[in-house]
Amino acid sequence: MSELPPPVVSPVEASTGAPRRRRRPSAPIAIVLLMLVAFSGAAAIDRTLGGNTSTETEPLGTEEPADSSAAGAATVPASQELSPSTSDSSFAIGPERTEPFDRIDVAAVAELVGPSTVTVMAELQDGFGASSSVGTGIIATADGEIITNAHVVEGATAIRVRLAGETEPREASLLAIDIGNDLALIDIEGDSFANATFARPGSVRIGDEVVAIGFALDLDGAPTVTLGIVSALGRTLVTDKGALDGLIQTDAAISSGNSGGPLVNAAGEVIGINTAVARGSSTTAASNIGFSISVDEALPIFEQLRQQSRGTVREEGFLGVALDERIDGGLGALVRDVNTGTPADDAGLQAGDIVIAVDGATVEGAAGLIAAIRDLQPGDSVVITVRRGDDVIDCTAVLTTRPAS
Repeated sequence: MSELPPPVVSPVEASTGAPRRRRRPSAPIAIVLLMLVAFSGAAAIDRTLGGNTSTETEPLGTEEPADSSAAGAATVPASQELSPSTSDSSFAIGPERTEPFDRIDVAAVAELVGPSTVTVMAELQDGFGASSSVGTGIIATADGEIITNAHVVEGATAIRVRLAGETEPREASLLAIDIGNDLALIDIEGDSFANATFARPGSVRIGDEVVAIGFALDLDGAPTVTLGIVSALGRTLVTDKGALDGLIQTDAAISSGNSGGPLVNAAGEVIGINTAVARGSSTTAASNIGFSISVDEALPIFEQLRQQSRGTVREEGFLGVALDERIDGGLGALVRDVNTGTPADDAGLQAGDIVIAVDGATVEGAAGLIAAIRDLQPGDSVVITVRRGDDVIDCTAVLTTRPAS
């Protein structure tokens, strides 16, 4: 069974104070789309639900997080309040890509990106006592906004960041967190930091050489640098609280502690945020399969997190169907039930329909449909393409807000 490695978690001594294609899960699952639930970063991803075990993934380097509320909503411990973002800086985006990259110069890329790669340390408190976890972050703006995985800082009572070349950590504040998309925005005081450049969305290609940078296993010294390629694009992973979509699959080695760190192309641009790795089991084999949240998915979420920290809470779209996986080997999500009076009902969806695309993007399974709807908002109009018998039909649904009950 493939799993993500556990986070780098250490007990604390008493005297002291871390258009997309979508992948189908391997076994039948029944998922209610009435409420899209955010996933726990430390939960198993892409796992079999109600069937034999399959390849699974877990977040890299996290402590077991607390339960979260509806997908995309902030989950903040009582001891830590969200701080508003005061940054007016924009994220640096690379130029349009017109030609293939040359072979990657690992040393040059590491030297370029190293200053914007930071250690993120979170103090945690639960019923078993105090502990700490370590992950990685990316300086996104020169005035100190840092991106990391939500599962690195979820439930933290305190967050600290250590910059490249420094020996002492800096206090960090949590600006906003999106459990469903496994991203968080934190902030340190100061300015003129070495911020990363992000690749332009749509520029990543299968076969591109990439470098993963991060504080694997919380080893002493500089971050770990590993080389690989982009193995696949548009992967979808299922967790017990939702689904991650638009993922980059890579064979660059990533381990516990790499969570939140950059996956970088030959130009030194961040193409993804490392979040998960697959492991084998007694019945399956997995080798060199890691996943990063692509810039295509991440950049819009970064801006949403900024707005969320300033009081604008993002609501997720509601469709109103219950789903099953297909068991005949075909692609798509099987509609098991349509709730009366919902957008799905108004659009003409029927039980037995097979959803094969959302706004023209292929849906390979229930997880893909869940993720596609989760990324939209109430009021959005979406074209749901379904196979009904021998016919292919486009149904237009106007999403609403998820009902309170």
